Amino acid sequence: MVANLRNVDDDFAAMIGDGLGFPELPKAAIPARPTITSLRPSPALSILTNPPGTFAGRKLGILVTDGTDARLLLALTATAEAEGATVELIAPKIGGVIASDKTHHLVHQKIDGGPSVLYDAVAIIPSAKGAGLLASHPSAKDFVTDAHAHCKFVGYGAGAQPLLNAAGVTELMDAGYVLLDAKKTTITNFIKSCRKLRYWDREWMVEPA
Repeated sequence: MVANLRNVDDDFAAMIGDGLGFPELPKAAIPARPTITSLRPSPALSILTNPPGTFAGRKLGILVTDGTDARLLLALTATAEAEGATVELIAPKIGGVIASDKTHHLVHQKIDGGPSVLYDAVAIIPSAKGAGLLASHPSAKDFVTDAHAHCKFVGYGAGAQPLLNAAGVTELMDAGYVLLDAKKTTITNFIKSCRKLRYWDREWMVEPA
């Protein structure tokens, strides 16, 4: 495959080879037809310049704990579903959570089995106490760091700070992170951002795997 990639983009082939630990690149494969190198980039084929313009059909993962702001959770869920997105709740325990208004909410995933890679965007809205408990939970920290590394849009509540600090992303937060509260404006802005699917400007700041 790397030998074939050398006929497409030698720099890309070198990056893949380095990631695979190749001491040196293989010789380029002999192409079935002469390689065409004079084609111009096609804006019509670019996923960067042609985002879908909607978050419909996508999936939002919301990380919650006991004490999560009930108004924020309900407003965020309603706005995402009105956009046509699917919402899943992730929590420390599969039995669900008791929100700030004492209502019980069933969840779809336990944090150990619901990593952020399953979602197109994530919202992290634990209570401050819940975030403190999650700060020592490896899977919860991975939930945050993986979302960051995969350039996903991240909505977060004020109570999430202990978890964000523990995951080491506080100093790395960029325009792809949106602070959420129960006000409709912040939630609407977050979902609008999610329509772009990824915050690609972060890609250049993330260390390659």
